[in-house]
Amino acid sequence: MPKTDKKLEYWQGKLEADESAYEGELSRMDEREGLYLGSDRIKPIAREEAPDRAPHVRNVILELIEAQVSSSIPQPKVTARRKRDERLARLIEDMLRDELDRMSFEELNDQQERTVPIQGGGAYLVEWDSSQRTHTTAGEVAVSLLHPKQIIPQAGVYTGIEDMDHIILKLPQTKGSVKRRYGVDVSEESESEPDARGTGESTAEDMVTQYVAYYRNDKGGIGLYSWVNDTQLEDLEDYQARRLRRCAKCGALEPAPGSVTMAEATLDGNYPGTGVGAAVGGGPYSVERNDREDGGNGRPVGKPNSRGICPFCGGTKWEESEEDFEEPAADIVRSDGSVIPALERGPDGAPVLEVGPDGAPAWKRTRLPYYKPNIFPVVLQKNISVFGRFLGGSDVDAIASQQNTVNRLETKMLDKLLTAGSYMSLPKDATIERDPGEMKLIRLDNLQDKSYIDVYDMEGDISQDVAMLDHAYEEMRQVIGVTDSFQGRRDTTATSGTAKQFAAAQTAGRLESKRIMKNAAFQRLYEAIFKMKLAYADEPRPVPKYNAAGEREYEEFNRYDFLERDAAGEWYWNDQFIFAVDDTSATLASNREAMWEETRLNLQTGAFGPLDDLETMIFFWTKMEMLHYPGAAETKELFKQRQKAQQEALAAQQQREAQMIAMQAAMQAGGSAGGAGAEMTATPTDTHFATTKGGEINGGQQ
Repeated sequence: MPKTDKKLEYWQGKLEADESAYEGELSRMDEREGLYLGSDRIKPIAREEAPDRAPHVRNVILELIEAQVSSSIPQPKVTARRKRDERLARLIEDMLRDELDRMSFEELNDQQERTVPIQGGGAYLVEWDSSQRTHTTAGEVAVSLLHPKQIIPQAGVYTGIEDMDHIILKLPQTKGSVKRRYGVDVSEESESEPDARGTGESTAEDMVTQYVAYYRNDKGGIGLYSWVNDTQLEDLEDYQARRLRRCAKCGALEPAPGSVTMAEATLDGNYPGTGVGAAVGGGPYSVERNDREDGGNGRPVGKPNSRGICPFCGGTKWEESEEDFEEPAADIVRSDGSVIPALERGPDGAPVLEVGPDGAPAWKRTRLPYYKPNIFPVVLQKNISVFGRFLGGSDVDAIASQQNTVNRLETKMLDKLLTAGSYMSLPKDATIERDPGEMKLIRLDNLQDKSYIDVYDMEGDISQDVAMLDHAYEEMRQVIGVTDSFQGRRDTTATSGTAKQFAAAQTAGRLESKRIMKNAAFQRLYEAIFKMKLAYADEPRPVPKYNAAGEREYEEFNRYDFLERDAAGEWYWNDQFIFAVDDTSATLASNREAMWEETRLNLQTGAFGPLDDLETMIFFWTKMEMLHYPGAAETKELFKQRQKAQQEALAAQQQREAQMIAMQAAMQAGGSAGGAGAEMTATPTDTHFATTKGGEINGGQQ
């Protein structure tokens, strides 16, 4: 890798070389977008013909692409390689579904469903956004779309992104966002490539084009270099390594705002605001003991009084450092209750002592490796695979010539119809009077000239043009593989519902390759999201799920659950999961009306239980609520209230029956005692019941 002062020139040269090799593909992208949007340009058939414009465009390209748009999002399917990891695999699935909802993937998918068939491919950019913070969490996964115009692959390497040594992105950014994110003022810079924002865009005053190069470093990790024109923004040799800010004076990590629990003294052995390591209190940085009964560890708690000031030594200068390991300040409790100790412990469970840097004995701290994804953050989705091309095959390229034919025929037919009309023949000297009256007069010089008067209706014959137009249209549909049934049009070739379903299934089979490519892209996308969470989500994140009863529950995605220790005592991250998509259920789940009907059918056939059972109805409406049926939650709650009232009434009845049985038993016992000569006494407030011969219960005061 070149020296730092030469890196900008180096990457600018790489961009120029890669862009030159990729120029043929880039030059066609604007034309494809234009055809999809209904370009009226007609290409000449013969060389001597000049390009023309169509006054009327039948946009068949748009029609066929829109017919293929699918709103279904392939659902994640995670398989554990080991039986003991099955719970973690299910947790990953639930986490990924929650991420789909949080990031509103419906909108991203809708745009990608058009970009991919138009250009032959599109991409997702997966990043960790540290600016997304809450009171208890720092950072979230961020997924955005990349148009093929914004991606410049390494020259000559078109088999896949992971096979490349580098890939360069063109990202339109506002000058203000660059200043906030990188601290670099680019107010004097101009936008170098406005086309990265869209076809035909002009230069905007407040915009710049940011170039981002991701590359494989010498250790196999991912590096990043970013610039705007001739201004460097960022240079990270190991982009995905954990970066932390440490105090330049004492080396302590920069804490989050608020109280800071200190696991030990600072590097010089002193606690903040004190002059000795054992003393507590005093100085501008107050310290108190953490001696709570609910888990306090007796260690000092530093309270920074200002952001940007080290609470451990008072320093104000911070340095960013790459960290390969972390040393937890306190024991880490995982979801299953197991503990990762902050201090290394021996076979007897006691903390282990080691010799510190200064030669003095010190407790040996647990060192946990930071996880690094080591993958390019760009996930490519192809339309269909084509050998030797970075992007897949474009639907627009496949039917562009037929669209040109359609435009020519439409223009020709329009000319014929507009130029057609009626013509009249008259003698040379004849005149026609024009007046508002109904009767028109034709003046002739002699009677023989009357034979020259005639009317000719000139009609444009477009029957052959219509036949050719239908032929071109059918050609386009056959190339793409779209039938009438798939488009929802009337299909005279299918005479029954089963035949229509079969025709649609045949079409779906021809389009299967595109679905496979979409599934493959989401498979890699889900794996990238998981690895980002594993690398940077330090705090446990809530994950909603539905239990077997259909009730909403919450688990936690704790990245430390994936941290394991081998026989040699080394800690390592368990990321050995197989990522796939559940395409069958996703397709069915995307059609809510069909799912509602399927659920009703299950109810009617007794799959949920007897129809007169409240448990059955609650189960049914729980399923309908999960399928977002309008009013299902309210209806389920109504049946729950009925069930509760029924249970309360049953419990009251059982209690009354139990009391009656107890009273009868007491009366029988009393009667037996009276027959034996025993005397019964009662207070005036006691009530005794006796059963008559007719079975009635009479009560009274004895």
